[in-house]
Amino acid sequence: MNKIKVLVVDDSIFMRKALESLLSGESDIEIVGLAKNGKEGVEMAEQFHPDVITMDIEMPTMDGITALELIMKKNPTPVIMVSSLTKEGADATLKALDLGAVDFMTKDSQSFGGADIEKGLKDKIRKFAKNKGVVRLLTHSASSHTQTPSYKLSGTFAAQAPQVSTPFAHGAQNGNVDGSKRVIINKTGIKRVVALGTSTGGPQSLQRVIPLLPADLGVPVVVTQHMPPNFTQSLASRLNTLSKVEVVEAQGKEKLEPNVVYIAKGGYHLKFKKVGPSVYTELSTEPSNVFNIPGVDVMVDSIAELYGKECLGVIMTGMGSDGCKGLTNLKKIGGTIIAQNEPTCIVYGMPRAVVEAGIADEIVPLDEIAARIAYHVK
Repeated sequence: MNKIKVLVVDDSIFMRKALESLLSGESDIEIVGLAKNGKEGVEMAEQFHPDVITMDIEMPTMDGITALELIMKKNPTPVIMVSSLTKEGADATLKALDLGAVDFMTKDSQSFGGADIEKGLKDKIRKFAKNKGVVRLLTHSASSHTQTPSYKLSGTFAAQAPQVSTPFAHGAQNGNVDGSKRVIINKTGIKRVVALGTSTGGPQSLQRVIPLLPADLGVPVVVTQHMPPNFTQSLASRLNTLSKVEVVEAQGKEKLEPNVVYIAKGGYHLKFKKVGPSVYTELSTEPSNVFNIPGVDVMVDSIAELYGKECLGVIMTGMGSDGCKGLTNLKKIGGTIIAQNEPTCIVYGMPRAVVEAGIADEIVPLDEIAARIAYHVK
């Protein structure tokens, strides 16, 4: 059996040894190098051709962002960034995700010693190593996510438009080559709110959805992205600069307004409360006996209780199955469900759970999700 080759790049000897100790005990994983700065990381990536790299952000000689850029140009490889929990660390992590990093882990007191956290890292390494298309997806996303796609070209412009083959290209009108549903369902009434859940690969993928929503969308959008505190604030700020709609990190007690996207605050579930004719956001740490806080299931259950069948559920890239229970409940009361298709997911976990549960009304490529949302709410 060929082992998964992992390169660890970190200026902290503690982190290098901790990651080496954590991963070396796995029979299918081999540590091929321990680099103490970005320059050594770039050189070892070229020498050993690892399957996955863990990359610290702040290092002497060459920082992790610079090293990531060079690796993605020379030897594209799935890179997991190791970040501090500070706002500066969050901003740098989002930049790294823009540049092609597949995911991140936080460098805090809980990073090691927790069985769930350690298992999560190992699972991610295995998934990224096996998914040969993940680098192709991310290099495409990194090079084009700031460009606004043009859906209609005519005349001279059509003749001059380059024919680009991308990993997001899908199959014929009546069906994807991967068997995804291409059924465009009839509206079951106009939707008055959109609930979107995502995890691993979500920050990059949200930048290919939220900025494409029209300024006059006409409904609020609520989003749960699995991220720690500070990271969701940086994500909301980043998306707000790119989008026609307003994007904010939910602080609690905000009235849901049309054309505004509310991102669940890291460390809190996003819930909702009706006061008179209006609906307001609420932040809560309950339930606390769930792996993800914020949780997609919690958010969807809360919003569906108030909007019922007038809620549109969207599930995107991510590990695990968070969102499946909530969306199943939404489906039972007449809601509509859109799932991202497998070829455009960084990790096909959360959408897979929804698809295999048989509750997805549409399964579409990432770059079609914004248009499908607009269709259902207009």
